Amino acid sequence: MVPIPERVRRFYGAHPLHAVAILGSLALTGYVALRIVDDPTLPVMLLWFGGCVIAHDLVLFPGYALADRVAARAVRGGGPASPRSVRALNHLRVPALASGLLLLLFFPGIIEQGQDTYLAATGQDQQPFLARWLLLTAGFFATSALLYLASAVRSARRPPSPDGSGPD
Repeated sequence: MVPIPERVRRFYGAHPLHAVAILGSLALTGYVALRIVDDPTLPVMLLWFGGCVIAHDLVLFPGYALADRVAARAVRGGGPASPRSVRALNHLRVPALASGLLLLLFFPGIIEQGQDTYLAATGQDQQPFLARWLLLTAGFFATSALLYLASAVRSARRPPSPDGSGPD
């Protein structure tokens, strides 16, 4: 007898948890749609959403795909990918992703959008947002560099494998 997950995989094409996640996402989307259907700002929200999708697909995605390709080529040095070069590239990708997401979060503060409202609500200005984002970005890359260095040192100290190949 074929197990249920395997039968679902044959019928659906993916693991049953994937189907559960998709159905949960659709249920959440339906709930949100019902909550905002009477909101007078719905057309503006939809316009912003559509604009963000287009901006991501036409501008951002090609930009960071190109940056990733350039970084991969620089890390590999033009040769084929090795386990060490893949690890090094991932130690660049993770802090870059964290920095990019925080840039999206801090961007209104960095460009001082809504400065009067922010000042009235908090009693502070938006001056430190850029410096804070830069410090966090530097911290992400420094931490990633230290973790990569520790990984490289640990890998270099590891004895060679029985087949005679090195640690990587």
